[in-house]
Amino acid sequence: MISAAVLAITSAAAEDTIVPDGTYLYEKRDTCDLFLDVYNPVKGSTTMHNGKEKPTIIFMFGGGFIQGRRDDESYHKWFKLLTDNGYRVISIDYRLGLKGSTKVGVAQVNVLDKAIHMAVEDLFSATNFIIDNSEQLGTDPDNLVISGSSAGAISVMQAEYEICNRTEWASVLPDGFNYAGVMSFSGAILSREGLADFAVEPCPTLMLHGTADRLVPYNQIKVFNLGFFGGGKLVERFKKFGFNFNMYHFMDYGHEIAGSMDTTFDLQTDFIETNILEGKKRIVEAWISDPDVWKGAGPQSRKELYGR
Repeated sequence: MISAAVLAITSAAAEDTIVPDGTYLYEKRDTCDLFLDVYNPVKGSTTMHNGKEKPTIIFMFGGGFIQGRRDDESYHKWFKLLTDNGYRVISIDYRLGLKGSTKVGVAQVNVLDKAIHMAVEDLFSATNFIIDNSEQLGTDPDNLVISGSSAGAISVMQAEYEICNRTEWASVLPDGFNYAGVMSFSGAILSREGLADFAVEPCPTLMLHGTADRLVPYNQIKVFNLGFFGGGKLVERFKKFGFNFNMYHFMDYGHEIAGSMDTTFDLQTDFIETNILEGKKRIVEAWISDPDVWKGAGPQSRKELYGR
């Protein structure tokens, strides 16, 4: 039974504003309390596809592990698209391990590693809360898709990497658990073991990344066994080992792809319906040039991300 109280909800004012159906405390850390917001499918929306229930989308916000909020209004349009189309969205808090930092990158690998794994730890705690309270929340533990923007995308990609390699970080999850899918908007994986290898096949993965991204590298930063691998490099590994993926390379775009969730909604629903719900190994790799893709939900520049 859910012991956390549902917080008060205020009425929506703007057309694209959406308010959660419930807000729950899912973890108490030494430094802060962590909450998650649940947005249920709109009444009357289509919640099934070919006889299967559409998944719950767990979302992790962006902000370079420096800032960001689970309820940032810039994500509301995308949340509303999802709930209008029969999906449940759960947007979670996570600890900001680089809060107050002025530099972010592999040169500060130890603090970056710590920040990433703090976020992964919080995602796994939220996942356990969602599983434990699935009846009350209306969620199916076998039908959870994790998604993230920027730092959130790094976190969800890293989380799947930890699960597939059966690391200590993933040991807190139920035996044999994995997500139904991953959606990464400008994400990457940090490895201290050389190339990003997976001991077991990852769940179906959707990756979107700008080829000119300099905040989360599109290709890789590698020094000896240390590597930070973006979508452009990870897709090479996915192709080599025959994993189930959709990869969209946005030509000459930078980090703005991290905020393109609403303008790429059709790519997401195609992936969810075909690769996850229908269980097909539909491999897609495409190079896209679209002058309107920047009109997404998230921040467009370093200044908007970090305030400088």
